[in-house]
Amino acid sequence: MDLTFSAEDLQFQREVRQFLANHLTEEIVETTASNASVFVEKELALQWQAILVEQGWAVPQWPTEHGGTGWTATQKYIFSRECYLAGAPMLIPLGLLMLAPVIMAFGSEEQKAEHLPKILSGEHYWCQGYSEPGAGSDLAGLKLKAEPSGEDYIVNGSKIWTTHAHLADHIFCLVRTSNEGRPQQGISFLLLDMDSPGITVEPIITMAGDHEVNQVFFDNVRVPQTNRIGEENKGWTYAKYLLEFERGGGFSGPLVLHELERLWKLYRDTADAVVDFDSTGTLKRRIANIEIDLKALEITELRILSDVSGGGNPGPESSILKLNTTRIEQAINEVSVDILGYRGLELNPMPGASPYRPDPESAVLPRYLNNRAASIFGGSQEVQRNIVAKLVLGL
Repeated sequence: MDLTFSAEDLQFQREVRQFLANHLTEEIVETTASNASVFVEKELALQWQAILVEQGWAVPQWPTEHGGTGWTATQKYIFSRECYLAGAPMLIPLGLLMLAPVIMAFGSEEQKAEHLPKILSGEHYWCQGYSEPGAGSDLAGLKLKAEPSGEDYIVNGSKIWTTHAHLADHIFCLVRTSNEGRPQQGISFLLLDMDSPGITVEPIITMAGDHEVNQVFFDNVRVPQTNRIGEENKGWTYAKYLLEFERGGGFSGPLVLHELERLWKLYRDTADAVVDFDSTGTLKRRIANIEIDLKALEITELRILSDVSGGGNPGPESSILKLNTTRIEQAINEVSVDILGYRGLELNPMPGASPYRPDPESAVLPRYLNNRAASIFGGSQEVQRNIVAKLVLGL
């Protein structure tokens, strides 16, 4: 693989850097740096999304007919890398990068016309209803029931660990429409309005002290059957397609590289302030090993995501990206906490303390705690290894 940028790519890189210099404000960068959750605050994400929409750069992954940029895989990589290195926030992927590809691939023309423009503009803010109290990694065991009633479904049950459900106005759900055959055969993919009568959102406060996830209850919620994506009982196919984008539909390498740069800064600042800090060089060697792993991740990512640029989906190789991104991010979190030591508790001393503070160091411990869940969400690490063994290695 040739990783050398062409003259055109370098010109594009300069264009992106100039755009970021003109539009990425210091306030956005500082707020992003102090974020400890999986996603940044809704208002911040939508503010940056609006800037990118005006420029026409919000959804490079989308086809041009729906608002995509038509960039090459290299240009998409450059854009992602420059944004993260400049400190730009990640856009909330639930609608833009997870639901939208499913609608494009399996939705009706009416559903595309209704939802895609509103996802792009930020008018519709989506959350994801997959996991349930009894169906996490074993997602096919889900029980949220959708029973036909005339032209509608009546939905009963609950979803859990629903990120930003308290902020979203819409939710896409996997629902049980049949109990016949294998569990995967009776699942449908349904779109719901969060204002529908019978939907209740209860907060779940994480051990990092923030409110990001929720449990969502559905009590006789009436939903038009026209809100179903694709065929009834075919939702498992659509869900697997979506999860490929959740696990490997964007460039993780540049994001992790930005996190690594924050780690190096924390290391240097601590070394300047503490006598005999890391006198054995153990921490520096751990960071060097992370750098090596990250370079391997970037090369693997470029190889896999070059296929996506042709209009395809990431495929089972997305599990490789999910496995390694999680492992490297958690390694960065662990070294960061080891550098801070007890000072991490002083910076964020009690549950409920806001992770959004001006000092980025205050986010180190909450970020470490939140990222423990990365081993589970989007498919547990054990599930990803099984996918790689079966579908990538053919074992």
